[in-house]
Amino acid sequence: MIWLILLPWIALTAHTAVNAALLRRLAREEPTEVTERVAVLLPLRNEADRVTPCLEALLAQRNVPHLTIHVLDDNSTDGTAELVRSLAGDKVDLITGAPLPHGWLGKPHACHQLAEAAGDADVVSFVDADVILGPDALARATTMLRATGVTLLSPYPKITGTGRLLQPLLQWSWITFLPLRLMERSPRPSLAAAGGQWLVADRAGYARSGGHAAVRTEILEDIALARQIKRTGGRIALADASQQATCRMYTSWRGLTAGYTKSLWASFGSGPAAAFVVVLLLFLYVLPPAATPILAVTGFWGASLVALGAYGLAVTGRVITAHATGARAWPDALAHPVSVILFAWLTARSFALRRRGALTWRGRSV
Repeated sequence: MIWLILLPWIALTAHTAVNAALLRRLAREEPTEVTERVAVLLPLRNEADRVTPCLEALLAQRNVPHLTIHVLDDNSTDGTAELVRSLAGDKVDLITGAPLPHGWLGKPHACHQLAEAAGDADVVSFVDADVILGPDALARATTMLRATGVTLLSPYPKITGTGRLLQPLLQWSWITFLPLRLMERSPRPSLAAAGGQWLVADRAGYARSGGHAAVRTEILEDIALARQIKRTGGRIALADASQQATCRMYTSWRGLTAGYTKSLWASFGSGPAAAFVVVLLLFLYVLPPAATPILAVTGFWGASLVALGAYGLAVTGRVITAHATGARAWPDALAHPVSVILFAWLTARSFALRRRGALTWRGRSV
């Protein structure tokens, strides 16, 4: 009977496996030509050190003959605009961002201006400067958007760079805990997820939702936009794009810490909700490996084996997620408890700095 204790870990790992099997993936075969008008929207703020490969990849997109690329320089001070001009010339529409109005955060304002510049596009695709698309990625994503009939598609790129222990938790969290196909069908805004690194949207549905103007105050504008689209009758979907796109979100531990700290507080809705989630994750994924040797040396062999089994199931879930999303499985999955501890620390740090009013991002107060 003691093995019944493992039921929560068995259920979560089984759910991970089902989600991984059902996860939509951008097709690898040669895409058909997209006949619709597609606008790529690229917001930039002090991105001179990394925008080059992103922009070169956008200029190299194939099978989208009616493609326009709109780039917004959001008051950069590092020569970003000059670099874009030297790389792309008149191949892109380079916009100088307007001053940030009161009541807006920077990225929603930049995306709002870009969407207004998209003209009569049928599809709009928001891309971050750290994303590099494969040559047929945009055509494949647009095709999937239309084939699934959703309003907003979030193709998740392969995450590279600093943070091998922490970054995979993004994909792991929604593959483990979010019923993906139910999320697509459900009209509930609370059942939503999206990754702002790359979004592809039906222009009419995006406009009907109010677009980024409707989420102007949201630090996690990607998730807020997905929820807003559901509120206005649209549908959303996640897809694995690890074979078609990469994203180097952070190049240093300092940058990763700052990035997570500025936004984690907004992920939970309230401090008590965050505390509940963090305690639950520590109980499920840190306590078992910590308890295993203690129970063994004190003679509780059966309980020790149960704790070891819980740890093994957690590792299995990470491995399944890694294979489904193009991440590295070994030995990273074995360090899953360390990943959860880092997440708990960053969450506490985020709330502490939020209470002190000390959160900033790219030179602006959050």
